[in-house]
Amino acid sequence: MTRPSMLIGAALSAVVLSGAGAQELRTGRAAYGDWRTDAPGVTRKITSADVIQPLETPSVANRSKVVAKPADAALQTMPGFAVAPFATGLAGARVLRIAPNGDIFLSQSRPDGKVTVFRPSAGGEKADRIETFATGLKDAYGIAFYPPGPEPKFVYVGIEGGVVRFPYHVGDMTASGPAERIVSGLPKGGHWTRDVVFSPDGGSMYVAVGSASNVAVDMEGRPADLAAFEKSHALGAAYGEEEYRATVLRYTPDGRDRSIYAAGIRNCSGLAVQPGTGVVFCATNERDLLGDNTPPDYVTSVKPGAFYGWPWYYLGDHEDERPGGGRRPDLKGQVTMPDVLIHPHSAPLGISFNGGGMFPAGWTGDAFVALHGSWNRALHTGYKIVRLPFKDGKPMGEYQDFVTGFTAGDENVWGRPVDVVFAKDGSMLFSDDGNGVVYRVTYKP
Repeated sequence: MTRPSMLIGAALSAVVLSGAGAQELRTGRAAYGDWRTDAPGVTRKITSADVIQPLETPSVANRSKVVAKPADAALQTMPGFAVAPFATGLAGARVLRIAPNGDIFLSQSRPDGKVTVFRPSAGGEKADRIETFATGLKDAYGIAFYPPGPEPKFVYVGIEGGVVRFPYHVGDMTASGPAERIVSGLPKGGHWTRDVVFSPDGGSMYVAVGSASNVAVDMEGRPADLAAFEKSHALGAAYGEEEYRATVLRYTPDGRDRSIYAAGIRNCSGLAVQPGTGVVFCATNERDLLGDNTPPDYVTSVKPGAFYGWPWYYLGDHEDERPGGGRRPDLKGQVTMPDVLIHPHSAPLGISFNGGGMFPAGWTGDAFVALHGSWNRALHTGYKIVRLPFKDGKPMGEYQDFVTGFTAGDENVWGRPVDVVFAKDGSMLFSDDGNGVVYRVTYKP
């Protein structure tokens, strides 16, 4: 294998107590590492000051090879928790959503594109019934129920180039009518995942649109100022392939009145609305090819009208010189800093908030994120589920290893987490598109 990733700097750590046992807090450069440093309870906090200089370590391609679960492999989690398969044989398992009656909806992006529904058993350990809700949905990804609340009338699905919806009554396990195209003309290819969420009042629909590239495709015709970028996305129009990309878009529920809610977010793969506040959160894949440890990915609340840097800056005023160093000084100081920085190249995808009911009481309101795993570093990172502690409704800026163990040496993995959701009984479900499994995590003190 190519040279190992460098563990950088001296360790700074402390042992503190959490709701489920002891944890180790790693800060500064000690927060960096790879799959060998993962362990349930380990907590990392990376700040803007800890961001590594570009190419301090080489940029290495090490794409994981997905293998069957080795005989001696097992997932690890924290004391009191247990992880077990809930359903298997689910090719392309992606986004999970819970219907008001507790049915579990799953998008399966590939090979054919469909939405599957599971009705859990009385104890929740397995699916008593499995049905195909709809098929023929190329690149099926995000799922949302509308209107929010106990009696939605539609199921929305993000697909290639747009969003469709199906008529729905609570308890339906197959669509009762054909797909209705709500949003058309969204960019295709590149970062193709289209997650969809609604504001709590049902007045706004948010759609994630990732970039087509790593650092943009055409640097001519840039807008004069940030306001032009935010209001008209003239930057995207100049790019051509990047029009309306690297954004979170906002629509009315009928797909009208498109606007850019926030921009400069390279690839917001997962959207979630925080219960009680209505704040939109985004799990974001940052750019590649700047070295094993640059720049961190992130999870953040998405502020309306905010600009998060792509392609010129990242994580505040760290400039990416590849689009033309110094050519957008007007943007310096105008980049919104994300809330929680995640180890570079971890590929955070799905995000969900713990509503309580089973996990430790002190964890209610915390976010959990699925890390799909790296390709652009010598030794893999990610491939796990992490917890983001919140205090007074705000992220604390750190994240904790929660479910680990999907790696099998320096090249192989036997699972790639995609999304996470909390079932009606408070247990956690997360999807794995590597081997097509949905896992269930339960807690008994």
